[in-house]
Amino acid sequence: MKLGKLTLAVSLAASILIAANTKNVIDDESIGLRKVDLLSEEKAAPDETKYGTSQPMSGYKIDRAYQNAPPMIPHDVEGMLDITPQNNSCIGCHDAAVAESMGATPIPKSHYIDFRPKHKLEGEKFVKSIDNMKNEVSIKPIDTISNARFNCNACHAPQSTGDLAVENTFKPDFTREDGQHKSTWHEVLTDDLDTLKKK
Repeated sequence: MKLGKLTLAVSLAASILIAANTKNVIDDESIGLRKVDLLSEEKAAPDETKYGTSQPMSGYKIDRAYQNAPPMIPHDVEGMLDITPQNNSCIGCHDAAVAESMGATPIPKSHYIDFRPKHKLEGEKFVKSIDNMKNEVSIKPIDTISNARFNCNACHAPQSTGDLAVENTFKPDFTREDGQHKSTWHEVLTDDLDTLKKK
């Protein structure tokens, strides 16, 4: 008989706890970004992704999201991708020599720097040109875009004009007055970075 009373007491306590916690229950329509029943696929599709259709040289520019952010591509890229070392449509307008006359953002100096040390293979012996334990870094300005930077759309992308599932409330705090439009990345990046002082 005691076991029956104990079972009844535990059941009653559990019922009270469950009833007390029902006010904190989250319904299926409040979970996640979809705002529909989790078991329903109705209205679950996101807004269609739409990229800008402005033509190159239209003068339209997108403010940077934060200081030194890679600029977004403000124009249509139809027919310009894929980018390869042999076929890069971006250079035609953004090469530093022609960018100003084209009204384009010039490719920064940082993309014309070789950060890769030149190791050697002497016969079958691999000889490193730097000592990693001494934090040695060698930077060298070059005349062409670095092989590590030819793929523009690895960092730069078109901006979608679709509605966001969640409003972006981020407010950038630019370190320079012209930070929305200009990067100082190449200046900051190369400042005291050449520890070997080799050119």
